[in-house]
Amino acid sequence: MNGKKALRQALRRRRAALPPAEKQRAEMQANRLLKRFIRRGKRIAVYWPLGSEMRLDSFIRSARRRGAEVYLPYIDNRSLRLWFTPYPAGKAKTERPRGKSSLKIPQFAGRKIRAERLHAMLLPLVGINSRGYRLGQGGGYYDVSLGATRGRLQPKKIGIGFACQLCDDFLTEAHDIRADYFVCERGITRFSRK
Repeated sequence: MNGKKALRQALRRRRAALPPAEKQRAEMQANRLLKRFIRRGKRIAVYWPLGSEMRLDSFIRSARRRGAEVYLPYIDNRSLRLWFTPYPAGKAKTERPRGKSSLKIPQFAGRKIRAERLHAMLLPLVGINSRGYRLGQGGGYYDVSLGATRGRLQPKKIGIGFACQLCDDFLTEAHDIRADYFVCERGITRFSRK
């Protein structure tokens, strides 16, 4: 596990070191590329960006204009399995920040659904390897939530990040979930289902 911790730290430093203008261009390009995943009436989960994570503002505006339903993760303090609530319109007031951690992820009220009701899920990441396995913050929320969809309809799993977050490889565990795609400023990588 120490190897993953050190890798997370190195990848966070790499992402944070991107010059602001380069980061903005990369976000614009990745948001443009993501638009191919938008379909009217489909339910798409996005994430609330933390720190230097890629922002999805342009994608979210486009998805809503094109008639997609956009959702955010909702963390239940009693479980690692995520719920998803509708992305708020305008300046909606947060229901509560997520507890137990220094990560202050706003939680919004609304009808909650589980991952198997989504058509696509945009996954934040610290890193992703050449086989499609993502390295997240380490909390396990996405792995547990997507693990619960095994044997059911699964959303398209789309890892989102900067090109500097792509790694050669790292140790994976049985519970780790592979992404179907990785989208960054350099393009879209589709991972084969081996």
